[in-house]
Amino acid sequence: MLTRRQALRALAVAGTGTLALGLYAWRIEPHWLDLTYPVLPISGLPRELEGRTLAQVSDLHVGPKVDDEYIIQSFRRVYELAPDFVVVTGDWITYRSPRQFEQLRRVLGHMPHGLLGTVGILGNHDYGLRWRMLDVADQVTAIARAAGVAVLRNESSVIAGLQFLGLDDLWSPRFDPVELLAQRGEDASTIVLCHNPDAADHAVWGRYQGWILAGHTHGGQCKPPFLPPPLLPVRNKRYTAGEFGLLGNRRMYISRGVGHLLQVRFNARPEIPVFQLRRSR
Repeated sequence: MLTRRQALRALAVAGTGTLALGLYAWRIEPHWLDLTYPVLPISGLPRELEGRTLAQVSDLHVGPKVDDEYIIQSFRRVYELAPDFVVVTGDWITYRSPRQFEQLRRVLGHMPHGLLGTVGILGNHDYGLRWRMLDVADQVTAIARAAGVAVLRNESSVIAGLQFLGLDDLWSPRFDPVELLAQRGEDASTIVLCHNPDAADHAVWGRYQGWILAGHTHGGQCKPPFLPPPLLPVRNKRYTAGEFGLLGNRRMYISRGVGHLLQVRFNARPEIPVFQLRRSR
């Protein structure tokens, strides 16, 4: 039998542990950026791009919940790596009011650029409330372009022999990639940028066989050890974070992203993957 003193001591230890865990999930992990280094094998990659690097920045969520200085410091870490390409896979802002536009301009004054090129797409939050505010999306696009990012909205861009197909967000009124993928999806040396990984399950891909770089999930933000995250903003609960094999000889990498909607992360650190490009065998 536990004595009263032993019970009180056990409760005190449990309370201290819970408090420490809460402080860690609130104050430490949301800003503990993880730079990862996956390999990205690409069919038809030009030989001169073998071994080059591509940094994927996703889900900044510039706005009331994410500290600007944390984002700027994350940008500096990317800049120090001098990647050859930088891609941004959406959710530049968390829109609450037009104040976010000036905030985004200030933050993107520190935007890192690829030595060869910098491209990006929009996410659902870049369409404002209920993902339907076209004027907000246009403003975010203009600000990002002014910061030196080629924002692709169901468009393509070829940089140094590497083609990027940028899809507009799945939940937005502008998601319409069928024609783009039909025209350019079979081109060699191609990467698709697509914010929401659920789009991988839609019948829009035609004959595209390559990589899809996505974000949106934040890795669930809070993930119990050895268990899937309890909350994911996707229909396909398989799509958490990391690399996934898909039907049609496609593969997808889902970044855990930089920012957050609520300042809490556990076992799902923010991430910037820095891919090494390889010629596919």
